[in-house]
Amino acid sequence: MSNRAYIFQSERLGFRKWIESDRALFASLNADPVVMEFFPAPLTSSETDQFIERIEKQFDDYGYGLYAVDSFEDNSFIGFIGLSHPRFESPFTPCVEIGWRLAKEYWNRGFATEGAAACLEYGFSVLGLDEILSFTATHNTRSENVMKKIGMQKIGEFDHPALPGSWLERHVLYQKQKD
Repeated sequence: MSNRAYIFQSERLGFRKWIESDRALFASLNADPVVMEFFPAPLTSSETDQFIERIEKQFDDYGYGLYAVDSFEDNSFIGFIGLSHPRFESPFTPCVEIGWRLAKEYWNRGFATEGAAACLEYGFSVLGLDEILSFTATHNTRSENVMKKIGMQKIGEFDHPALPGSWLERHVLYQKQKD
């Protein structure tokens, strides 16, 4: 997608701010129960719009956020990979978290690992961050494996304060510090 302005790139992925045409694609991704397996529920179109508004506010507040990601292989928007500030309180917040959510047709192709590694590098070398955390429900071994592959270290587990009593309440917590 040569007409898109990328903030940074990896070999196969372009990282950028969100554009209007991403909304419907992202709503479809967030409505997919397979993609949203380790979240309380799929998101409605309205909830997706609210999520994008929060993402855009973090870009305004911090100069970075959850980047819209395009695959250069087919010039398609595939989801997000990026940095955010969790909205809940815990012993490790405030912090910067790395996260990702990709359309299922882009799973098992190394995109999450490649993109998360590029995002970590950008966060440390360009943004000057000293530490980046990541967390997911203990059942989400796919995301936990990405954390391991990008060199993050498990530093513990915690009960997510927004998910009391849910089968998703228990989370793993990973950390990477600037070299």
